[in-house]
Amino acid sequence: MRAGADVDHAKFDDLDEAVAAMREWALKVRAEGPPKTAKLLKTFEPKDQVQARLELSSGSFFNKTVAGIDVRGDGTFVPFRGGVRREELDPSKHDTPFDLVRETWEGTE
Repeated sequence: MRAGADVDHAKFDDLDEAVAAMREWALKVRAEGPPKTAKLLKTFEPKDQVQARLELSSGSFFNKTVAGIDVRGDGTFVPFRGGVRREELDPSKHDTPFDLVRETWEGTE
């Protein structure tokens, strides 16, 4: 899990446990409230900011499987797959974005 500059790692015995922890962390980050609008060369509203990135990964550096959730500053959860080449996934056909992460992960095994 990455939230700002903080990075935490955890190991889990199975996928259910990992997805449950991901959901718990995501809800905790969202409960902290939105980040402030950031003004650099451009203005970044909370909806444009990734407040935390939660990912499941396994494998080697060159053959890594990655799927996870971005917690956006507006409180939305955006599922994705891939590490360097990240692809946002459409969760509309799933009960929760976490179900889509589980399904994506199971499809890679």
